[in-house]
Amino acid sequence: MKKKAVVNTSIACQTRMMAIRDAMEILSGKWKFHILGTLMQGGKLRFMDLQRELNGISAKMLSKELQDLEFNQLLSRTVLQTKPITVEYEISNFGKTLEPLIDEVAKWGTSYRDQLRHTKNREQDKIKNPS
Repeated sequence: MKKKAVVNTSIACQTRMMAIRDAMEILSGKWKFHILGTLMQGGKLRFMDLQRELNGISAKMLSKELQDLEFNQLLSRTVLQTKPITVEYEISNFGKTLEPLIDEVAKWGTSYRDQLRHTKNREQDKIKNPS
């Protein structure tokens, strides 16, 4: 007999889980947080400038991620009538609402890296000075 879920039975919990799932679908992937964070810090950036800032991303992947973010209204794309055509990207007002979240993820990442470094140093000390 299959055990019934107990945690997800309330409407509030189901609504919360759906919201988390929606957010994760929109923000998942290796590059979306990098792109958003870079645009938050850099303001308007052209495609090539953005690619230079995001070390290791291919033009194809950047283009796909930018399309996804634009589709989800997290950034805006402006085509300038220059020769050759120039495209600029910037965070939309809706995308700016993610800034506190991205800041907290960055803080957590820094704390996590410090914790790993601290643990590694402690382990190395144990090897050097066994009790």
